Amino acid sequence: MHPRVWRWVLGAAVLAAAMSACEEPFGLSLPPEPALERGAGETLGPSASFEMTGVYATGTTRQHIDLQVAPAGEHVTVSSSAGSVEGLIVGKVGYFRGHDFLTRHMGTDPLSQSVVNAAGNAWWKGSVGLAPQLPDLTDGATFRATFLGSAATRRTDHVAVQGIPAVELSGQRADVYISAIQPYRLLRVVLKPGVEIDGVTDADLEYSNAGRDFGIAAPADVIDFSNLSTLPPIYTVVSVDTSGCASAAQCEVSAQLKNLGGATGAKSRSTVLFEMHDAATNQLLGSCTATVFNDVGYNAVTTASCTLSAQAANAATVTATVTNPGRAS
Repeated sequence: MHPRVWRWVLGAAVLAAAMSACEEPFGLSLPPEPALERGAGETLGPSASFEMTGVYATGTTRQHIDLQVAPAGEHVTVSSSAGSVEGLIVGKVGYFRGHDFLTRHMGTDPLSQSVVNAAGNAWWKGSVGLAPQLPDLTDGATFRATFLGSAATRRTDHVAVQGIPAVELSGQRADVYISAIQPYRLLRVVLKPGVEIDGVTDADLEYSNAGRDFGIAAPADVIDFSNLSTLPPIYTVVSVDTSGCASAAQCEVSAQLKNLGGATGAKSRSTVLFEMHDAATNQLLGSCTATVFNDVGYNAVTTASCTLSAQAANAATVTATVTNPGRAS
């Protein structure tokens, strides 16, 4: 073989070896940044569906979020040490459930707490503003303006997220990870320390399930707090009648009850605990429990009665306390 030809073959072999030893040599096959940015934006596009999971902080509270977004609406669960709340946003209507969350947002008066207990863990209507508002992290156009373009000043190739080859685009606000494989899906966002976006800090969020149908739809059998008749019975005591205690042998007591809720949906029947106490010493003299067998509708009145296990006493008081079990889960 001619020496010149031999040198050409040798040079080609060396070049081929070098190319095989390195992934994507000289950056020739690395995805261009405009394509990466476009793919990330389309992941969060108006007609897209995706799931965002991870953690962030609001103030000093660390929270975990699982958010599913689709053209039909949103399904979100947010949990922290204070409890959890689940939300569905369908159209312009919000539906929520979570006993701890409802307790914190209702009054502390007995009636408000009775409403909370009656609601149980059922779905109830609420303002869509109760759901996390995270446009910089969930809207494609806003996301690109906040984190990409001129906001991304450093690129790192050959990283991986969820086992997927990825490209890291970083700036002063966050590290953004985008799949290095078409269609260049958004995979992860990590906010920089001290940066606050959409009212949250210390966020580490992963994106997955692009294009999935999450089956988001409005729930059935929803409580509307503007219409208390959608609640199960919430009985309150109007008055206590002890006229049946005239006999020395027994003491029949009754209570007039008003229903501030509806007539159906409770997991069990409401009950009334009657207790007789000595007026001077507050010593318990006797008690009995009555069941409300005939439920009535909103703002209607019914009665419940039973016989105390104590003889009538002149210096005694009788109290009645209602237990409303609340909605069946």
